[in-house]
Amino acid sequence: MESLDVSSYENQITLRPMEEKDIDEVVRIARLGFDNPDIAFERKHYESHIRIFPAGQICVEFNGQIIGSSSSLIVNYEEYGDNHSIEEICGGGYITNHDPYGKHLYGIDVVVHPEYRHLKIGRRLYEERRKLCKRLNLKSIIFGGRIPNYHKYAKRLTAEEYVEQVRDQNIYDPVLIFQLMNGFEIRGVQANYLKEDDASLKYATILEWTNPDYIPNKDELYDNAKLVQVSTIQYPLTTIGSFDEFAKRCEYFINLCSKRRSDFAVLPDYITNELLSYVGETIPSKQARKLTEFTDDVLQLFSQLSVQYSINIITGSQFIKCKDELYSVSFLFHRNGKIDQQYKIHVPLEERKWFGVKPGNKLNVMDTDKGKIAILTGYDLLFPELTLQAVEQGAVLIFSPFAAKDEQEYWRMKYCAQSRAIESETFVVITGLSGYLSQVPRTDSYYSGAGIYSPIDISFPDKGVVIENNQHSLVVQHGEVDFQKIKRNRMAGSVTPLKDRRSNFYFSSSLVEQ
Repeated sequence: MESLDVSSYENQITLRPMEEKDIDEVVRIARLGFDNPDIAFERKHYESHIRIFPAGQICVEFNGQIIGSSSSLIVNYEEYGDNHSIEEICGGGYITNHDPYGKHLYGIDVVVHPEYRHLKIGRRLYEERRKLCKRLNLKSIIFGGRIPNYHKYAKRLTAEEYVEQVRDQNIYDPVLIFQLMNGFEIRGVQANYLKEDDASLKYATILEWTNPDYIPNKDELYDNAKLVQVSTIQYPLTTIGSFDEFAKRCEYFINLCSKRRSDFAVLPDYITNELLSYVGETIPSKQARKLTEFTDDVLQLFSQLSVQYSINIITGSQFIKCKDELYSVSFLFHRNGKIDQQYKIHVPLEERKWFGVKPGNKLNVMDTDKGKIAILTGYDLLFPELTLQAVEQGAVLIFSPFAAKDEQEYWRMKYCAQSRAIESETFVVITGLSGYLSQVPRTDSYYSGAGIYSPIDISFPDKGVVIENNQHSLVVQHGEVDFQKIKRNRMAGSVTPLKDRRSNFYFSSSLVEQ
């Protein structure tokens, strides 16, 4: 008896690795699948995905026609934290930050052709990700999910309130409901996640699925030490006659640090005040603006020194002008030639009153060859939220150059540094300006001090002090910190305030450029 020919009734859904020949169709579907085509990746992005992590790029065929795809990469999520954007977590769309030794699969893209959504293609792609996560023995899957209906409720609900209402089934959001139904849990809500996502007002939910079959590496808590050498310079102000003199003094101190093979050298706040020795300006507001004329020379000097002596240099604030407004900016000069900057976010009263300094509006966590760092200059260290936000973005080392006009101000800096190190489980480095300029009217004398501070626990030095000098004297100190100790302490310390922090209990918002 002949079998019934059912071939005309058969359909075939196939999930397979994405190939280069698929990219044009995937791009077309992505543009169809999103309500805003600008959200979709371009061909150049998918080419990079396939080249760097082919196993993480999946496409779906229905009867030989591509109808959906997903993209992902592997990261160590602790290096980023919940406070990140899609640009940061996926290397600007190219996944060049993919870490094959990481512990988390991060999803950056799921697209389905609108005409085939009834086939549960999204669910199939999520299930394929779970299989990949288990096969690679990764700890979890994490991604940022859109909330495209939020714009309808934004006038009466915050993003957090909206997400809570959706979770409680009081409001319908097709994307978030789908993700929750697929076993993902909400870690938090992140602002400015995807700049092109107008429907979500740039918000996203950070969601996670934990791999129940994950087997931790038995040595996971005991990775090899990741030692970083840090030098603090208590720069002494003195009268000079030219910029060349200033440059030679700076080079002397940087050379001292380089001889010790330090990874970072940190200079105090306002070392460029020394240049007032020979400019002949007596009015405070004009003194500050006069110093902006040296910005190009200062940038060129420290950029050259960082490369020449192979050391990352953190400088305290330099006054700069932008659209005729005055700002106070610290710089990180990488030893590979790159330059990062951090505008002072909280401006002390005297700087506002005498100089007219304006505040910056962005916290910049900086990638270095030794890990992520942040600069919180002087007064900014007094605000715990800034350190916490930096740590949430992956910073493990906080630098705080300062210039204290009296002993009380120094002790404030010291105790705030220790507090930030304890509550945010990180290393904090401070160093202060010393000396005075007797021939420059209306300038202060400075009380100096320096130190490197750690959390207080069994793994760290007694009283949480790595190195310290509070003798108000010129000292170049050298200390060593171990980033792996921070990692272990956050996971299994005597106390774990970062892990135990009830983030939903506190108001926390990212600092973004306005």
